[in-house]
Amino acid sequence: MWKMITELFQGFMGTGLIMGWYLLALVYLWFAEKKRRRRVLLVYAPLAVLALYFNPIFARLVYRAVGDEIYYRILWLLPVTIVVAYAMADLYGRLRGRKKYGFAALSALLVMISGSCIYASPHFHKAENLYHMPQAVVDICDAIQVEGREVMAVFPKEMLSFVRQYTPLVCMPYGREMLVDRWQADNPLYDAMEAPVLDLDVILPLAKSYSSHFVILPEEKKTIGHAEDYGFVPVNSIDGYTIYQDTSVYIGL
Repeated sequence: MWKMITELFQGFMGTGLIMGWYLLALVYLWFAEKKRRRRVLLVYAPLAVLALYFNPIFARLVYRAVGDEIYYRILWLLPVTIVVAYAMADLYGRLRGRKKYGFAALSALLVMISGSCIYASPHFHKAENLYHMPQAVVDICDAIQVEGREVMAVFPKEMLSFVRQYTPLVCMPYGREMLVDRWQADNPLYDAMEAPVLDLDVILPLAKSYSSHFVILPEEKKTIGHAEDYGFVPVNSIDGYTIYQDTSVYIGL
């Protein structure tokens, strides 16, 4: 348990320099800050959060309830930026002459070199639109939506996290639960959609069992079987995906 706690903390620290400045700021404010309300907000409360986070008994209780995947989020309660900024501003106000300007320049430099470029992370990429989601999701949802009612559509894995963010009118037989390992969700339709070869003789009957109006398949994957045998026909091709519609189901109002 202690290993899990420390590993999560190390991952949260990143390069570690900002957290180092934060701990130094806490020490500084412990001795320098005299106003009680500010001490409670900037010193006592963060220390209480740290004490709680590093408490193995508390960690075990949280782990049993929700697992260790989100335990690090307790550290989000730490006002790191506020405390560091306040401590620097307070110390700056106490200095006089050239020391003040030298400290300001040094502080700015230390903050700049204390992190890494967030845009270099593989988890970030240039936004394709104002929604900050793949343009293919936007285009496909716009193409299959019916004004005034909901439709059911089967999407591949890479789109599951975005559809419901874009519109509540496009429903899915499975969603984000398939992407979180600890939820241990199982769905044969999802498994068939993520197979190396898309077997329409498996996918389409399962899609019909969920009353799905549409099935979206990536064009880069090979397909076998005949969609027409199940009442599905390709109605559109958008951004590298083919949209199949069940013509036997009425989707009007």
